[in-house]
Amino acid sequence: MASTRVITVRPSESGSVSGDVLRSGIDTIRAEMDVSPEFPADVEKAAAAAAANPRLPDLDLTHLPFVTIDPESAMDLDQAMYLERDGDGYVVHYAIADLAAFITPGDPVDEEANRRGETLYGADSKVPLHPKSISEEAGSLLPDRVRPALVWRISVDSTGEGTDVTLERALVKSRAKLSYAAVQADLDAGTADEMFTILAELGDLRLAREAARGGVSLPLPEQEIVDEDGIWRLEFRQMLPVEDWNAQISLLAGFGAASLMVYARVGLLRTLPPADPRDVKRLHRTARALKIDWPAELLYPDFIRSLDVSKANHAAMVTACTRLLRGSGYAGAERLGHGKGYVYAHDEADSVAAQQYRCRLVACVLPTRLVR
Repeated sequence: MASTRVITVRPSESGSVSGDVLRSGIDTIRAEMDVSPEFPADVEKAAAAAAANPRLPDLDLTHLPFVTIDPESAMDLDQAMYLERDGDGYVVHYAIADLAAFITPGDPVDEEANRRGETLYGADSKVPLHPKSISEEAGSLLPDRVRPALVWRISVDSTGEGTDVTLERALVKSRAKLSYAAVQADLDAGTADEMFTILAELGDLRLAREAARGGVSLPLPEQEIVDEDGIWRLEFRQMLPVEDWNAQISLLAGFGAASLMVYARVGLLRTLPPADPRDVKRLHRTARALKIDWPAELLYPDFIRSLDVSKANHAAMVTACTRLLRGSGYAGAERLGHGKGYVYAHDEADSVAAQQYRCRLVACVLPTRLVR
C-alpha cells in the first residue's frame, strides 16, 4: 500500500539538510508501507539452506573470462559479460545470476519475494528483494567464485545487429569486479583491455541502430546523496559513456529473449503504446517555456538525443519527457505467433508487435516460475 505521508523538511541556508532528519522521515515512510530491510527468521533460514545447497547445472563455462561492471559499492552482482571478435562481427557472452538455482517456487524465500515485489532503493540504504546470503553472496557473480548463471551467447554482425542467440544454464566465474568509473578511465587513457574496446565499438553500433529505428533512451542524470559531516546534499551525476554501452548489451540480451519467447510462444513481453500526440504537443510547449529550441521538423527521438543534461533546463526537459513512458503494459508471447526461424532482428520484432498490437516491444519478462 502506498504511503500518504509527505515528509516536509526545511533546508538550511546552504540548501543542505541534516541526514538524521531525512533518515527519520524515511524510516517513518517504511513503517507506514510495512517494508523493512530485515527478513523474517524463517526466510533467512531457508535462504541460508538454499545458499549451501544450490541446484547446479552440468555445463561448465568457467573458462570464459567474464567480468562485472557496476557501481563501485555494489555487491549484488547479477550481470557479467565477455565480448570477443568473430571475423568482422562479434560474439557476446552475457551471464545473468541464476537465482532459480537457490529458490524453489512456494518456499519461504519465494513467497517473501512475491510479497516485496522488487528491491526498494532509498537515499542511503535499500530494502532488498532477497536475503543477502543469496543476493550478495551465494547468488552474486563475485570475482573468482564459481556461480550458476543463465548464459546468453549472441552472434552480432558488423552493423551491430544480432543474428543468432542461444541461452543455457551454466557455471561461470567472473575474473574481476570493475566499476564504471575505472573502466571509463582506462578507455580514456587508452590502456583498457581489448574487451572494453569491443564494448565501446558495439555499444556505439547499438546506439546508432536505436537512433535509426526511432528508439529512445532518456539520458536522466543520476541523483547522488553526498554526506558531509552528517549533512546531506543532493548532486546530479551525468552518466558515463560506458554505462550507456553496458545498457545496450543488456538490451541486446533482452531482444534475444524476446526473439526466443516469441518463437517458443511463452512468457510476457513488456509493451509501450505509441505516444499520444497531445502529450507530444504539451512537451513542445514545455520546451518553449524552458527556452529550448525544438524545430517542428525535428522528431522526438532526435530531439531527446540533442539534449545536454549537464544544463539545468535540459535536465528538466528530460524529466518532463518521462510522461511519454506512461501506459506500458504486457502482451503474451503466445499471441504474437512465430515464423519459420528466429524473429531476432529488433526491427522485425518491432514490426510484428506494431502490426498486431499497435505498440512497440520495449522489454521482456522471463517467467521465473517456469524456469527449471
